[in-house]
Amino acid sequence: MLSVSNLHVEVGGTPILKGLSLEVPAGEVHAIMGPNGAGKSTLSYTLAGREGYEVTQGAASLNGEDLFALEANERAAKGLFLSFQYPLEIPGVPSLTFIRTALNAQRKARGEDEIGAPAFLKLAREKAASLKIDFDMLKRPLNVGFSGGEKKRMEIYQMAMLSPIFLILDETDSGLDIDALRIVSEGVNALRSPERGMLVITHYQRLLDYIKPDRVHVLAGGKIVASGGPELALELEETGYDRFSQVAA
Repeated sequence: MLSVSNLHVEVGGTPILKGLSLEVPAGEVHAIMGPNGAGKSTLSYTLAGREGYEVTQGAASLNGEDLFALEANERAAKGLFLSFQYPLEIPGVPSLTFIRTALNAQRKARGEDEIGAPAFLKLAREKAASLKIDFDMLKRPLNVGFSGGEKKRMEIYQMAMLSPIFLILDETDSGLDIDALRIVSEGVNALRSPERGMLVITHYQRLLDYIKPDRVHVLAGGKIVASGGPELALELEETGYDRFSQVAA
């Protein structure tokens, strides 16, 4: 599924990732935890194709296809989805219009027929109901005036509508209260399947109480310094990142 090998990335000339390697097989959920400045968001942005993140060494592939040979929109069409820590607001563009445009752009890139309005609305209502989203919210401009919880729920809604094969969740729990966290996590868990992989990036164990990972990795100093089962997240909650930061140094 996702393979990252010896990845080095600079931002504005400053090295951030320094030899990161990672394997996430299909059907598994892997969590990445680490202190601020370790490179967690840099990893997610680099894989998704955000500008300004320069790969100086290493490789990354999705189902054997070189990600760095593709533009950001091509990676999305191949099934890579990034849920932002801080979702963007787009004034004047209704959420449903945005999602339908994105969905049809991806279908066109894959050589598939566009989805018609009746079929799209039926799908949109079904997914909204499963995430407890008021359908009227989808008529509002994307994320404009939304609470933090509504913005994150909208990210999960986009995932459900686009049905990507690999999900990167960049601190999805940021700014969520307990009720919103539970609803968002249920939406993520509903997308788990043998054909889909997930990379969950978080600071805290609480998200992993709801989204159970198969593997947990510690990112410090720009590289993976430890990996283990779900119990590693519990250990980090107890002891913090200090000893791993020393290893990275």
